[in-house]
Amino acid sequence: MDSVAEGRSDGVWAKPYSLSSGQTQYHELGQVRLWITLLDREWQVRAQTLESGTDPVTWTEGVSHVLPSIDVPLQRFIRTTDTDTESVTFIPAVASLPTVIRPYQAMTIPAGQRCVIYVGTLVWMKVCVGESQSVLTEVPLAVPSMTWVGPNTMEGELCYSSASFARLVLEAVPKRPWRAITPVTIINRRKEPLLLERFSLPTPLLSLHLNSKGQLWTPGVTVECETDMNSATLRVDQALMPAAGDAQQVGPARERVSRGRLIRAFDRMFG
Repeated sequence: MDSVAEGRSDGVWAKPYSLSSGQTQYHELGQVRLWITLLDREWQVRAQTLESGTDPVTWTEGVSHVLPSIDVPLQRFIRTTDTDTESVTFIPAVASLPTVIRPYQAMTIPAGQRCVIYVGTLVWMKVCVGESQSVLTEVPLAVPSMTWVGPNTMEGELCYSSASFARLVLEAVPKRPWRAITPVTIINRRKEPLLLERFSLPTPLLSLHLNSKGQLWTPGVTVECETDMNSATLRVDQALMPAAGDAQQVGPARERVSRGRLIRAFDRMFG
């Protein structure tokens, strides 16, 4: 399949790209190949998922007149403007459901101690067109796994699931343009150790920010555990960690922070 565009360059979040009628912009990032085509009366979006074993660290894009083979799924969207050129912008978005993070190896936090875990958060790509940045579709940049969290099959909620190395050193976290860095601070104020085997990250409550290095960050999440699990509190930090550097918000949270939502998120945090 000859789909590689001429003059490839690095892709950028929240940057308007201008296309002329008949042109196709090609993107490759995460586990996805994406083709955006502008025609006189419609937009066409084609997306192909790569093998799950791949783990690229770059995002490349380019423009050509080449389309992929017909077995790549096609979505068509009616255009409401009749101009020969129009812009397309790619906005990152967090998951619409909480994400259960499962460290590959369980961790124990001693009594009275705290730790910061750096989690790679999967993002979706919103394909937005025109000056108003109308959303055509959303594309997950890796195949998300699903899980059920709750005491039984009748009570609980559907969540995404993500295995994690749960890195404790920021420098060890791989920097990928299709994942966001989320710092999770866990404070154990109990008189006994806390075994951390999994926890639920309230991803819909997190906004996305792009720093000067092209890295996506979310605000941190802080969990404070007092006497037992039911006494714990969870909050989404108001600002980014200083380690994120100078960053601008490029994607809003999907949901507003509310006390009830935070409590429900924590009820199953160690479920």
